[in-house]
Amino acid sequence: MAATGPVGVNCDNPTRATGPEINTGKYLKIYTNQLDINNDEKRGNTDRVPMTQGDSVSSEAAIPAPGQLFPLVRHLSCRLTRVLVKTPVTPNQVTSLSLTLGLACAACFALGGYGLQLAGALLLVASYTLDNCDGEIARLKGMSSEFGAKLDDMADWMVDAAFFLGLGYGVWKSNGMAIWFWFGAAAAAGACIDYLIDLYKHRQAANSEDARSREEVAAEPKTPEDALDWIIYIFHKLSRADFCIIILVLALFNVTWILLPFAAIGAQGYWITDLFDRARGWHT
Repeated sequence: MAATGPVGVNCDNPTRATGPEINTGKYLKIYTNQLDINNDEKRGNTDRVPMTQGDSVSSEAAIPAPGQLFPLVRHLSCRLTRVLVKTPVTPNQVTSLSLTLGLACAACFALGGYGLQLAGALLLVASYTLDNCDGEIARLKGMSSEFGAKLDDMADWMVDAAFFLGLGYGVWKSNGMAIWFWFGAAAAAGACIDYLIDLYKHRQAANSEDARSREEVAAEPKTPEDALDWIIYIFHKLSRADFCIIILVLALFNVTWILLPFAAIGAQGYWITDLFDRARGWHT
């Protein structure tokens, strides 16, 4: 999970379906899109319609299947969200579970061995899937918050750094060559720098006169416009959205170690590009 961009809430489909309240035992209102939420809050209308026992909404309508092949993890998260949104689980609980699974993944790679690395890769896929679900659930349940977005950013950073450190340590202990640990440490350091850049950029944006909420940013997805945009977009996609799939494939062939030198360099490239507004705001 490479570090997140300025959106912070992790769903590349910010719209909501129109329909009755979701039967989760809480007060909830379904909006047609994210701007409706912002407008409601500006009008002071923060009440939620109380749900009755028979209220329900079609999860397929609320969370439509992705219209494109990539990112692959979205095909998993949209189906899981349809299940989780009907339960009392909160977005922050989903984020916390995603963090826990990500740290467990790092531990598996640190311990080494084919079986544990494969298990770690599967845990990482689960972590990434939940990392997409929390933002989707927050929107559907009307529970989006600045705290939740910051928690999600922090969880992404912690999983990134822990994974690279764990992988580097595991390869080092396996072959006795300390250079592999330092590759992992360099990648983890890059993730930390990128997280600090995100914190700075978020604070800088919040202090600007035309500041917009993360939800307002999410309601206007950024799309590539030229060749350079596409290069940056693909780089961020591979290093963020479907990174867990890459790890799973490498783990199946027992060659995850090959990722470390590329990650040591790529992580620096990621935070360097993140310094520029042109590279920020992709829905990955």
